[in-house]
Amino acid sequence: MPELPEVQTIISDLNGKIKGDIITGFWSDWKKSVKIPLERFEKEIRDREILGAKRIGKNIFLNLSGGRTIYIHLKMTGHLLVKPKNYRIPPPPPPLAKGGNKRGGDYFSEKVNQYIHHIFYLKSGRTLEFSDLRKFGKIMLVDSDKIGEIGEIGKLGVDAMNADFTFEKFDEILDKRKTKIKLLLMDQSKIAGIGNIYISEILFEAGILPSRPADKVKKEERRKLFIAIKKVLEKAIKLRGTSDSDYRDTAGAPGRFQEVMKVYRQAGKKCPRCGTIIQREKMGQRGTFFCPRCQK
Repeated sequence: MPELPEVQTIISDLNGKIKGDIITGFWSDWKKSVKIPLERFEKEIRDREILGAKRIGKNIFLNLSGGRTIYIHLKMTGHLLVKPKNYRIPPPPPPLAKGGNKRGGDYFSEKVNQYIHHIFYLKSGRTLEFSDLRKFGKIMLVDSDKIGEIGEIGKLGVDAMNADFTFEKFDEILDKRKTKIKLLLMDQSKIAGIGNIYISEILFEAGILPSRPADKVKKEERRKLFIAIKKVLEKAIKLRGTSDSDYRDTAGAPGRFQEVMKVYRQAGKKCPRCGTIIQREKMGQRGTFFCPRCQK
């Protein structure tokens, strides 16, 4: 599932590509994802201007003129692709020296395009397309001033990249909680946006074992952990997210954070700091990666 850096990358792309455009139509072949009847949804969004995109946790919101907002959750395998007018699939770009994909221009693989289930048509001739392999994605239409009343949104904790997420707030979240620190960081009702990939990297950066009870993390360690959260997420945003499996940006291109990951999915390899073999354990039904020597 896309986490905060991936969703923030998409938000930045949408604001750069389709902000100010007008929705002229909508098509879908999977009505279960759209939480009101398709005809009504298409009618209510048609001829509205896209005022901008924003993110709350891992959720995407397109604010429209007339006080309406489209809420999109990508779930496990969703992508939002912005395609130019008269788009045709280009040939694959040449590989980089390290085997990565060239990032210039629009890169939509045929694999991504096989799973387009929803299309927003825009006045400019562009399309905003929702590709969703497993069809778990969700689209809703809500009043802009009632976003906080959506059940799952109202339950979210402070956003990990919000100015309200201060060290004092973080210290308060950890205080007197015996929950394992990894599981607490994954709890979206406490801190929104951080997921499994980045938690492993954050805890390694801070030198803290995932299994440590939150209330046993000392004040100076909490400061290191708070700084690590910001540092890792900011770097991941700069590298346009992690393409660990399905994630692609709005041009269909992969992120690059996976190229610099130090422990996530590195089990059996040597720790980049001390050379100890990185270990993997299951915690909260998710793979957890750490160095048993560098992390205490």
